[in-house]
Amino acid sequence: MDTPPSGQELLGNHTRREFRTRMESGQLQACIIPVAATEQHLEHLAMEHDWRSVMHIATAVARRQQPHVLVAPAMMLGISEHHMRHPGTLSALPGSWLAILFDTIRSMHEAGFQNILVLNGHGGNVAPCEGVWSQFQQRLEINLKFCSYWDLLPREVAMQHLRTGRYPGHAQEFETAFALAAFPENVRQDAMREQQDREPLEATAEAGAALIEAIVENVSQLVAGMIDGTQVAPIPPFH
Repeated sequence: MDTPPSGQELLGNHTRREFRTRMESGQLQACIIPVAATEQHLEHLAMEHDWRSVMHIATAVARRQQPHVLVAPAMMLGISEHHMRHPGTLSALPGSWLAILFDTIRSMHEAGFQNILVLNGHGGNVAPCEGVWSQFQQRLEINLKFCSYWDLLPREVAMQHLRTGRYPGHAQEFETAFALAAFPENVRQDAMREQQDREPLEATAEAGAALIEAIVENVSQLVAGMIDGTQVAPIPPFH
């Protein structure tokens, strides 16, 4: 069977023949579509934090579930109007953003996926998705789920490792710990010490690693359940 030489968990690494062969063989059973944002994260975190963190979780889950799970390219642009006063933030209006998201889901469905998880990494995307999700499910009639990755962090794990006990927050202890563990080059230590907000100073890479492991495990269990039929999103009835 043709498979890409590396990175087989990522859609974009496939040729059309490699993807077609895996799909027609029944090897690919579920797709993760990561959605996030590119926006300000205080003075100390890179603006790519949301999309890079959700991709980190999604690809780790796909590797854990190899060879049955594929990750679509992340939506790096999110709904971030509340951060636009900080130059450099990118934001889409809800209508245009949801249209692109639906088209991405529809494309993966037409490619053959019946199990699709939209994994979110940005708080501003939540309410718009929740507002239309039943319509998406009715339109496509597939096992389609939406969740933010931090929703699958057990509270007891969070309380064990977060000194402040707060999550997800915005560029606070949780997100800073995640970055310190997964991509420390995105944390500007000098800026973190100099800025007025002191909560990020509570973050440690060790805590971040433990939080990430718990999230990956639970997202992986969710996706496995979607594949084996124990996690099926009911399709809302038409009224």
